[in-house]
Amino acid sequence: MSRPAMSEILAEAQRRTAEHPFAVLVWVDESGYPMHRPVPFEVEGDTIGLPVTGGPLPPEGAPVAVILSRIRPRPQGGYEGRRYWTFHGVAHRQAGRLMVTPHRVSGWREDELPFLALCERAVPQARRYFELLSRIHGRPIRPRLPLAGMLMRATRAPFLTATVIPVILGAAVAFHEGSLLVPWLGLTLIAAALIHLGLNVSNDIFDALSGADAVNPSPTPFSGGSRVIQYGLLGIREMALLSAALYGGGILLGLGMVLFRGGMPLLILGALGLLLSIAYTAPPLRLAYRGLGELAVALGFGPLMTVGTYIVQTGRMGWPPLIASVPIALLIALVLYVNEVPDRAGDAAAGKRTLAVRLPARWLAVIYGVAMAAVYLSVGIAAALKLMPVWSMAVAITLPMAISVGRALARFPEQPYALIPAMATQIRLHLYAGLLLTTSYLLSRWLGPGGS
Repeated sequence: MSRPAMSEILAEAQRRTAEHPFAVLVWVDESGYPMHRPVPFEVEGDTIGLPVTGGPLPPEGAPVAVILSRIRPRPQGGYEGRRYWTFHGVAHRQAGRLMVTPHRVSGWREDELPFLALCERAVPQARRYFELLSRIHGRPIRPRLPLAGMLMRATRAPFLTATVIPVILGAAVAFHEGSLLVPWLGLTLIAAALIHLGLNVSNDIFDALSGADAVNPSPTPFSGGSRVIQYGLLGIREMALLSAALYGGGILLGLGMVLFRGGMPLLILGALGLLLSIAYTAPPLRLAYRGLGELAVALGFGPLMTVGTYIVQTGRMGWPPLIASVPIALLIALVLYVNEVPDRAGDAAAGKRTLAVRLPARWLAVIYGVAMAAVYLSVGIAAALKLMPVWSMAVAITLPMAISVGRALARFPEQPYALIPAMATQIRLHLYAGLLLTTSYLLSRWLGPGGS
């Protein structure tokens, strides 16, 4: 790069970093160990002056990098306008200062590339680094997390609200009818949670094998999988063993409930739920790849779990839990639907034809609005017909949340990271609506009138 061009970039960097006039000096010491230290800096034409004394310093003539950054906190939290420049050059000592005349510059600005996307682009480089370390040391070396953190990430345990809601709702319907067996409710929650976590791990495995996660350019905290395989934290074999263990534990508990509580009806529902969870991404059915993922999730985390819990509690089938499960089924399907929108590019590239991939961008918000209208209408009609407690109408207080998600889908269908708040809101909407419905059955039992 020419000296005038470098001088212009340095001058801009100095202006932009006026609020934070410090640099980070980076180099590799004689033993090959990466070193860094914060230092004040001064720009003099095409040269950076670093008044450093004492402490570790790079050797004379050593290659170094000088990182300048701009970061501004927002009053409401978070940051805006983040940016950095990395100037590469050679260090020379002069009059108590370290002088660096850059010959190359790289950098990042948040308004051009979101921070999460920046991190994701660094993954291939990180994996090459660990592969190099493995070759040098003659043994596999990979990043690590504490066991609890690894399991939390690999299983995506925070999404267990999808299981908790239909299970406690089914128990609340049974309680409304005069039956509540707390120990069996606890076992039901554990069994359902194990199957759910097994499904999450299995989903990651088959999405990794199909390439859907690898080609996803914009994973978010709510979409794109756990990324433990892509980040080299766990391998396919380890994930397969984890999934098998989770499924095995859930199946054993489920069989116990079949033998002692539910009989054949529970066995049929459990077998159907297990089939749906495995077939969600596993061949040959691969329901999520055929645009049937929302239907499978709605059935599994709606009627199957709600009615199954009711059977465990009461020992019989019944219409009330099926009716109660309808809005919950729609809401959990919409959680999946909203989470699929940021993955549209990666899913399309991998041949994963989800509903979000199949729909034009302009229809995403419309379909969401129709489905949310069905949620509120189903509750209103059921309450009017006394098929649900009138207290269930309290679900309407979640309407502002639904409106905000619909607006986000309309405004940002092609901006994955702008949809992160909407995805979080939809998850909370499912949780809050489920808790309100559950509470409505409890209140109807305790307070009446207005019971179904």
